Formats: sequence, structure tokens, C-alpha cells
Amino acid sequence: MTVLDRSVFQKSIRVPKLKVEAIKLLEVLPIVKEKMLKLGHLKAVSGENVKTVLLNPGIVKSWEDVKGLEQVKITEDSLIFEEIEINYENFKYDEIFRAVFPEDQENLTSFSRIGHIVHVNLKEHLLPFRRLIGEVFLDKVPGCRTVVNKIHTIESKFRNFEMELLAGRERYQVEVKENGCIFELDFNRVYWNPRLASEHERIVKSLTSGHHFCDVFAGVGPFSIPAAKKECRVLANDLNPDSINWLKHNAKRNKVEDSIEICNKDGREFILSDLKTHLVEFWHHRDPKKSLTIVMNLPALAIEFLDVFSGLLSDQPELQAMDRSLPLVHVYTFLKGGAPEDARTSAESHLGHKITDFQGVSFVRNVAPNKNMFRVTFRLTDDILFARKAPKRPAVTDDQAPQQKLLCTSQDDE
Repeated sequence: MTVLDRSVFQKSIRVPKLKVEAIKLLEVLPIVKEKMLKLGHLKAVSGENVKTVLLNPGIVKSWEDVKGLEQVKITEDSLIFEEIEINYENFKYDEIFRAVFPEDQENLTSFSRIGHIVHVNLKEHLLPFRRLIGEVFLDKVPGCRTVVNKIHTIESKFRNFEMELLAGRERYQVEVKENGCIFELDFNRVYWNPRLASEHERIVKSLTSGHHFCDVFAGVGPFSIPAAKKECRVLANDLNPDSINWLKHNAKRNKVEDSIEICNKDGREFILSDLKTHLVEFWHHRDPKKSLTIVMNLPALAIEFLDVFSGLLSDQPELQAMDRSLPLVHVYTFLKGGAPEDARTSAESHLGHKITDFQGVSFVRNVAPNKNMFRVTFRLTDDILFARKAPKRPAVTDDQAPQQKLLCTSQDDE
């Protein structure tokens, strides 16, 4: 079946029913709770003076399977077997998929929810079923009005991807809530990943009021907006003009527009100009209790930008005499196989320096078989920031993703 036929799920099944007086129900339920029939849109317990409790026919075959009821004076004649009618409404989406997809092929195991949109990354063997999948999600996921499938990896410089509409309305403007903030965005034009909510929260929790926060690849603001709500001073940047428009909108929506300075630049240009200026001003005017954090969340490419920090302040050596706090960097990357320590090695390679103030490598999430996302955390020490400039390989920019990095992405990456 590649076209959804809801009628094929209509059938009669023979189920065990337990008839008990209403006054005995509270004694009976703890004994049979794990053996009750659990189907959507079907009450397992019904009736008034005499209650009918539906039991799972796969578990309860005879009285012997519920013989424990005798301890509350329920006898064998209380158990009967009768036919009941069930239909499409009684099945969950995963049960429908298991019934329809070939048994020897991998099932559809996960999806993302972004407002009213359900987003799937379908493997090739499931593509013939894509319209059916869309209809089932529309039926079974409360509030779902649009179902889309990503049909290419995220290779554009703006981190959006081509998608196809599987079912529902072609409406991609959504509102989502995360970490106490409201975000509006056009899912067809900007990047949003609900699976990163915990990571966003983890970083924001580490910030305190007065903290300075620089977001190199800010998107629509999942780091920057909650940071601003914590009364941090935020400098946010993104190359995608659509992301910038939504970032500005979300800043106003969450009433933090006065706490965020927003830039629309290539990440490398942003670091060399705006972030550099902000860092110098921060050092000149800083409160000893305040600190500065830099986040670089573009895992397929961000680590390629680290070389820009080498010698960033080589033209201002007098700053070394100041009493300063060193910036903390969180840079995200993908690792295909290998150990977490390889993320540090890669960071040092692109930075061009050994990391002497290393804070750790943290697992963020699994994105595909044998492929994980990690966060490398370290401080920018003077030997990095004030290093003498030396000839480097050609600079990587937001819109120049290396071919090897594109090959490293997969449909599960984002």
C-alpha cells in the first residue's frame, strides 16, 4: 500500500473483557493495569454500576493469566471473550507504518516538529510511501497541518534546504517556543532544529547578567534571544538576510531589541571587524565580574573559521598589559567516527596553535550512524590572539564550504 486506504484497518478482534462491580474497580485496576488493552480512541474501562475492563488479547489468553484477581474475590466467571470493532482511528502512526512498510526494511523511527510542521528525512526505500506518510502524520499528530520531507542535504550558504510537501498546506511560517522565548520563522528559508533545544539551554544557563555574548552564526536567535533575556549584552551575526530579519523580529517579540546588536555579514568578516572591536571595547570598559563568550554553531564548517583568531589582535600588542578576562569559545563540529579527542585535534589544526586553556569536548547529539556532533570549548589565550601574522591557506567563508565538508553532511545532519 503506497496510497493510504483507511478502510483496511477496520476489523473485528476477539478480546477478553472483565466485568466487575464499580465498587471493586479500585482493587482490580492495580492487578490488571499492565494487561489492559491500550488503543487510541478506545476506552479501556466503561460502564456505570458494572464496569467493563478491556484486556489485551496478546497477554490474556485465559483465566490463568489474571488469576491474581482471586485475592480481591473476583472469580473466573467475571472474564468473558467477545468481538469488538476497531478501525484506523484506533491505531498510532508507528503502528500504521509497521503494518504498511516491508518487514525487512528499516521503519520510520523519528521526525521533527516545528510548530504546525512535521519534518521528516526519508530514506530511499520509504520514498514510494511518502504521500501515505504525510497523510498519516496529518491524521495522527495533534496540531500538524503541514508535512515536509528534506530532499537534499544542507549545502547552501544560508543553511536552508530544498523540501517537498508531502501533505497538508504549503504554509511554512511557524511560531515555536523554546527556553522561555517565542520564535517566529519561515522554515522554508531559515534554519531551525528542535533537537538542539537542550544544547541552547545548556549554554544559556552558563551565562549570567551582564555577560557579553557573541554569536557568530546566530540564525533566528536560539542562543542570542534567551541570552539577551538573561540581561546579557549580545552581538549576533548571520549571513542569511532572512535569518537576520527574523532575528530582529524575534528580538522585538521577546522585548530584548535594546540588548542585541545585529550584523548581517560573513562569519570571517564579522570576527575580523565587529567581534574584534567589541572585544577591545569590552576589555577597556569591563567589570571584573563580567566575561565574554563566543559561540560558533555551524558544525559542518565553523571549525574552519578558527584560524581567524590567530593574530586577531597582533596590531594592538599594548592590550597585553591590561588586566583582562580571556574570551571563552564554544565551537561545534561533526565527527564521522573517531574519538571525541579528535575534535580538539581538529580545532588546534585549524587554529594553528596548541590549545593551552582547554575546557573540554562535549557530545551534543548523534546525527547519523557513526556520526556525532560535538562542542569544543576553550579560551583564547594571548599566544593565539597576539600571534604574529603568518601566511595562511586561502580563507574559508560562509559561502565557500569545502567539498569534503559537503560530503560529510547527510540527510540526518540537521
